[in-house]
Amino acid sequence: MLAVILGIALAVLMAWAIGVLVRRERRRPENSAEAQRIEAVATRSIRDTRRRARALHHIGGAAGISRLDD
Repeated sequence: MLAVILGIALAVLMAWAIGVLVRRERRRPENSAEAQRIEAVATRSIRDTRRRARALHHIGGAAGISRLDD
């Protein structure tokens, strides 16, 4: 019985969260060309930062920073 109640509560919570996200996306204005360019640059920057962090992890920690920049 408790599992059924928890399952229903979880389903209601998920439906509410999805509804909030959908409403927020609908209210979001269309991006201008400049906003799309800025978002693309930011996305690329985040990807590059993650790639550098992963490479640094494989190189071997803080000592790899100088080797990574070379």
